[in-house]
This record gives sequence, C-alpha cells and structure tokens, in this order.
Amino acid sequence: MIYLHKILPLFLSPVFIVLILIGVGVIFKKRLPCLIAATLLWALSTPLLSAQLFRYVEQYSVKSALNKVPKVSAIVVLSGMLTDVQSENGIVTEWGDPDRFFGGIDLFKADKASQIIFTRGKMPWGKSNETEGDYLKKFALDLSVPETSIRLTKEVQNTRDEAIGVRELLDEKSLDIILVTSAFHMPRAQFLFEQEGLKVVPYPVDFKVSAQQITLMDFLPGAGALSMSDTAIRELIGRLYYKIKAQF
Repeated sequence: MIYLHKILPLFLSPVFIVLILIGVGVIFKKRLPCLIAATLLWALSTPLLSAQLFRYVEQYSVKSALNKVPKVSAIVVLSGMLTDVQSENGIVTEWGDPDRFFGGIDLFKADKASQIIFTRGKMPWGKSNETEGDYLKKFALDLSVPETSIRLTKEVQNTRDEAIGVRELLDEKSLDIILVTSAFHMPRAQFLFEQEGLKVVPYPVDFKVSAQQITLMDFLPGAGALSMSDTAIRELIGRLYYKIKAQF
C-alpha cells in the first residue's frame, strides 16, 4: 500500500502533466498543448509562484513563540528528517532537515511536557536497519534528555500510522499533545491525529519559504522552485485523499 501512496501522486505531478501535454502535442501535431506545457512548466518553476503556493499549503502559519505554547501530556515529533547515505564504512544516517527534532527538544527543555515521543518511521526501501525514532532517541540522549522521558511508537510508514502509533502509547487522560512537524505537513497531520481522538496543539517548523522581498530572480525558473511546487501539490493531493476517505 505504501508504494501506491508514493506512486499514484506522480500522475498529477507537474512534470508528468507537462510530459503528457507535450506528448499530446507531438502525436496530434498541435501547438497549443505544447504551449500550455511550456507555460505551466515556467510558471511552476518560478520562485514567485512556488513560494505563494507553498505559503498557501502552509496555511500562512508562522513560527510559534515557545512562551505561548501550553503545557501538555506529551510532545510528538514526526519522522521525515533523516536520510541514508553511502559512506566508506557502509550506509550511514545524515540529517535531511533537523528542524522537527530540535523543535521537539526546545519544547521539552522549556518544560512543555514530561515526555517526548518519536515515531519509528521506516520505509520498505530504506537501507538502514534502524528506524528514524531509534536514531532520534540517541540524539536526544546526547542532549541530556532523560531516557525515562523518551518514548517510541511501533514501526510506522506514513502519517496515519504515526497517529495510530502515538494513540496506542497514551491513556485516556493524557491525549493532549504538542505535534511537531513541517509547516506544510501540519494541516494533514493534525487532521489525522485528531481523527484518532488526540487533542492537538500544532507546533509547525521547517518553513520552506524565506521572509524576503520580491526581486527579479523570483521570475526566473529554477529546479528548486519546481521541486517546491511539486511538494506542495503532492501535499494537497494527500489532504484531499484523507478528507475523502474520512467520509466513508
């Protein structure tokens, strides 16, 4: 099932749609589909449009102030920040983006909860034998977080699994949590966690759009902007999928 979740959104990705339009234009010898493809590719590759699209996906949220975050039963840090790379000594783990981890650590150090939960994310195609949660626990211990305050979920593959795994760790009187994940991922994650009966205080991190003024460079296409647009569209597809699924 996890393979379908990863593969199916490809058919609605910007690159796939552009290729289909070009193919239609070539096969039927029509210029219009090719022109639409070129325009779409340029638009989604410009930092100006990709940034606006990403702000929409992030629901225009801003980084929360620690002193305004309430105290809860548990801090939950979602997986998705580590990557496996080849080294001279075999496969090793490196940070992709550590904001989720350090956001959770900051909350714990600020005494916002007595326990911090890491989800044990692991994909079938992953090269490491350990889950992400196992690695994060080691990093947390290195930062003097007591082992008695660290909890791990069962092995999980997606956000739905994470929500179920966290719910299984908490009793009925301790369902209030601070959820730590990337800003663009927060709306979908919060929805899924609340479906499991958890009371969620969102703590978005890992914001992808820099705070800056518009310049000429924002109108020039680039691979980074196209990647952001693709990520945003995938996230919107994921939200739609779970919203529809919740109706049945």
